[in-house]
Amino acid sequence: MFVSLAHSQAGPCRPARLSERRPGALQQGRRCQKIQLVRTFVGEKTGAGATTEAMPEGQEREAAAAAQGAALSRLPRIPVEETICMEGFGWESHKNGHWWRHVESKIAQLKEAGITHLWLPPPSQSVSPQGYLPGQLYNLKSAYGNKEELIELNRKLLEAGIRPVADVVINHRCADHQDENGVWNRYGDDITHNGKPINWAQWAITSDDPVFHGTGNKDSGDDYAAAPDLDHHNQELRDGLVDWLNWLHYDIGFQGWRFDFVRGYAPKYCREYMERTIGSDVFYVGEDFVDLEWQDGNLGYNQDRARQKLVDFIKEAKHTTLFDFPTKGILQEAVKHTQYDRLRDRDGKAPGLIGWWPARACTFVDNHDTGSTQQHWPFPKSHVMLGYAYILTHPGVPCLFWEHHFDWGLADEINKLVSIRKVAGLRADSKLEILAAEHDMYVARCGSNVTLKLGPRFDMPPNLVPKEQDGWALAASGKDWAVWAKKEKLGQ
Repeated sequence: MFVSLAHSQAGPCRPARLSERRPGALQQGRRCQKIQLVRTFVGEKTGAGATTEAMPEGQEREAAAAAQGAALSRLPRIPVEETICMEGFGWESHKNGHWWRHVESKIAQLKEAGITHLWLPPPSQSVSPQGYLPGQLYNLKSAYGNKEELIELNRKLLEAGIRPVADVVINHRCADHQDENGVWNRYGDDITHNGKPINWAQWAITSDDPVFHGTGNKDSGDDYAAAPDLDHHNQELRDGLVDWLNWLHYDIGFQGWRFDFVRGYAPKYCREYMERTIGSDVFYVGEDFVDLEWQDGNLGYNQDRARQKLVDFIKEAKHTTLFDFPTKGILQEAVKHTQYDRLRDRDGKAPGLIGWWPARACTFVDNHDTGSTQQHWPFPKSHVMLGYAYILTHPGVPCLFWEHHFDWGLADEINKLVSIRKVAGLRADSKLEILAAEHDMYVARCGSNVTLKLGPRFDMPPNLVPKEQDGWALAASGKDWAVWAKKEKLGQ
């Protein structure tokens, strides 16, 4: 996530406009709808003879949670290792005005593409239209659409077998009111909801935040300059966030979290937010834009320090994957400078997080920060399909990008690689054997059923060429890449 101070219109973090708020009581019939929503999430309908009589308010949440839990438990489990994720937006998708409806119109194509999880943008009201400066967490009227549209989108995604993943921005939160010194550090809570109130004050902001004058504990992670850093050491604050996350899960239909700027708070709290909400055995991913090693403007060959930082976080957080920034950086430098020897470390393994902990590495080519209209760190445009050939034939959990699929016209090529991955039985934890890594050629075999060749060299050594008599067939190819698979897996 990159959000500059320029996004603010009244200081580093202005309050929500009145038009962005939705004060007042609960929507009519909301208590009755809770249980019905659970049923519709999994394709059940309320029959003509069914009753929707409202139960006493004190029993409402417990009964709704029980019904929702029972319904969700009937959803078929998708092993994390078999996840095919897609980021379901770009940096300017909010300009559509009805993004939730737009995504809903693409569900059939997402299902055909083999997507198992769709990462959606931050759902709450936000100072920045992209959603990364959230204010009123329970207000789901955002630049992407409204609450009702989002619930309907999630319901239809689940009917199609696709799990919606929410982009949750909980490192920081923009305040609604100024203190006596004119600092934005007092929070409102304008939407009626169950659970802990979130009308926090300075106590919810870290005491070492250099801008917003909090009185809480010191930050448990890195500072985020554009908005008040939340004090995750505070139990009351964490309880409020957990209640909100459970609301997103049970009432809105989300089935996983993408943790924004996860380096901003301690991994033990990331673990708590998983264990106290959806649980441990689902797909989560965190964004830790780890710094890579550079030498005189050139990316270093050894990125063990960056890999170790990601591994340390995962060890303590336990249940989440992390975006594999080292793999992205190394792969795109290899492509730019014809340095495919970068793709094997000194121990013969892949040089990114996938070489050390593939089941917890979420690989990607580009996202709304690195690519899209921001272009902070884009993959070479002419070789984007080479990037997909790598991540879809290698260990790790691959995350595709909406714009590549729908806006760049690459859907057919990407879908073909996803299909190869699935029929070959490749998983995040599949065995990888790197057969060659030279400056102009890289050859690797994954799971014994797929072979990948990258690089401009045309004349592969004969011993590395997958042979038809050995059961291999060319399955897909493009500029400087080719993929072979076992014929039996391709149905030949």
